[in-house]
Amino acid sequence: MQDSYQIRPLESAEIRTAVDWAAREGWNPGPQDAACFASVDPQGFWGGYLGGQMIACISVVNYGEAFAFLGFYIVAPEFRGQGYGYALWQKALEHAGGRVVGLDGVVDQQDNYRRSGFELAYRNIRFGGVPSGGLEASEDYELTALSAPAAELEVLDTRVFPAPRRGFWQQWLGAEGHISFAAHQDGRLSGFGTLRPCGSGCKIGPLVAVSRPAAEAVLARLLQEVPAGQEVFLDVPEPHAAAADLARGLGLEPVFETARMYRGPAPQLETDLIFGVTSFELG
Repeated sequence: MQDSYQIRPLESAEIRTAVDWAAREGWNPGPQDAACFASVDPQGFWGGYLGGQMIACISVVNYGEAFAFLGFYIVAPEFRGQGYGYALWQKALEHAGGRVVGLDGVVDQQDNYRRSGFELAYRNIRFGGVPSGGLEASEDYELTALSAPAAELEVLDTRVFPAPRRGFWQQWLGAEGHISFAAHQDGRLSGFGTLRPCGSGCKIGPLVAVSRPAAEAVLARLLQEVPAGQEVFLDVPEPHAAAADLARGLGLEPVFETARMYRGPAPQLETDLIFGVTSFELG
């Protein structure tokens, strides 16, 4: 590794470059992801540089005082295996301090993550394809568009995510191209979800609901916004069998998987409410 190697936080334009790299890796991010992710922790994105050129990137985004999430760990192919990525990894993790850190990593890198103190919690499975099965929303639910976070959404979100993320929701729900709906039953929030365009097709995430019928109601409404013949991707926790069954019922097939791992005590999340993960890059 050359002595001239420098590590520093990314500027906003460079965060967009990191998202472009993720697209080249086949991770299929959305065009608004960079702005939404940076809104959580502007100092949470890091790059490694040789001669002023970025050759590696990573994010360790802090949510409050207790939790952080790691993503976008990419080294340019010609610089892999030379220590640049690991040096960046170590420096970026310092940004998290003593927080619990989560990540969704490629499965074959689990041993490397364990050496840095991460332990496997469960797998996430990405389902994708052109939907072929139909869904009908139950008339028991009132469906309304979401454009800004509400207290009831944040309360439900605390059951599936280990830290408050109001700033993220403000960006995510209002981002160009993002379409979000909530389902209410008897005046109470039963579920919510977002559809967003990606480099290939579109993703639905998060999709959070207190029951499968509520999840189906939100999903059915979001699918109405998908152009005919377009691919849809849905990331689900493997332990949640009903979520995987729902994805398969739409004709979607497993196309990718990640290892959800944590450094520190794994948060006690209600994974049976998670029908779609928000993002593999941000948790």
